[in-house]
Amino acid sequence: MTLDDVRRFAVARSLFPPTTLKRALHKMGFVQADPIRAPARAQDLILRHRVNGYRAGDLERRYATLDIEEDFFVVYGFVTRSLQALMHPRFDARVPAEGMGKWSAKEKRRAQLLLEFVEARGPVHPREVDEHFAHGTVTNYWGGQSNATTHLLSAMQYRGMVRVVRRESGIRIYAVHRHGPEPADRTERQARLDALVDAAVRIYAPLPSVCLRDLVSRLRFAAPQWRGELKGAFVRATERLAHARVEGVDWYWPAEEDVASAAAPETVRLLTPFDPVVWDRDRFELLWGWVYRFEAYTPAAKRKLGYYALPMVWRDRVIGWGNLAVNGGDLQCDFGYIALAPRERAFRRELDAEIARVRVFLGLT
Repeated sequence: MTLDDVRRFAVARSLFPPTTLKRALHKMGFVQADPIRAPARAQDLILRHRVNGYRAGDLERRYATLDIEEDFFVVYGFVTRSLQALMHPRFDARVPAEGMGKWSAKEKRRAQLLLEFVEARGPVHPREVDEHFAHGTVTNYWGGQSNATTHLLSAMQYRGMVRVVRRESGIRIYAVHRHGPEPADRTERQARLDALVDAAVRIYAPLPSVCLRDLVSRLRFAAPQWRGELKGAFVRATERLAHARVEGVDWYWPAEEDVASAAAPETVRLLTPFDPVVWDRDRFELLWGWVYRFEAYTPAAKRKLGYYALPMVWRDRVIGWGNLAVNGGDLQCDFGYIALAPRERAFRRELDAEIARVRVFLGLT
């Protein structure tokens, strides 16, 4: 096996032939979410490559019909309910939530009262809750001020006490959430953890060993109640997954998949920075030999690629990036390349086709 084989496999298995929205979601299991629109949200940019006729906003419009939930997996996004069931119940209010600290007695009481209110009222907008309780404001994760009701609802969602039933103008509407029982014993707990690892690997494989280790460690967000058992889950994964050593690096992928059968399409794709193909920056550098950085939070004067540079895939190579913006009802495109732009006529044709697909996806045609 060569690094070229690994590249083709990485692109072909992730950018599978487009299917229906529900089938794509259940094939992936998880789609990362991000609120930035440049030119659309990350979840929409991920799905447009994998869903026939996908339009920006389809996921939010059809959310209630898709058997999915908003929740944390390795990061925040949309998970299938079958995958979510492996993660819950996470813990009760006595246990610290990842990055949220341990609840005080006052916070526990507030959460219980809020839960009773939601249970009695049914699906609620945070504004309704705030009007009822007048919780005030708190300092959020980024150091700014957040509405305390929104902050508490988000913490309760992470703990599994409430769920997002839909969004209204981007605002989460919450309802009470019920979960099944905890694993009966250590064997069932390990089986759940192994299933979570396999789900993550299916999304992001093939993975070098260092990236696999990091991915497994990120499951502390999905199942913080079992974070002490993640080292063992990593070891079991290395024994269970298919494996090959290529140019001194150990690579892992699902055992049932065949690397040799992968063939990258003759296509140009502009990917969100959060797409599974390019998500892991260490893997990115191993596969494509250059450093890609997400620069939305970098001061403008220090940016090298752009505010929301979309990695550009041509066949099985990431050869550059594009910055896309809608201005005056039209799509403006600015491209950069690691080397020179390919001079093949096929590349120009396929790049034009990708721009046309983006216009349709955004409803600009």
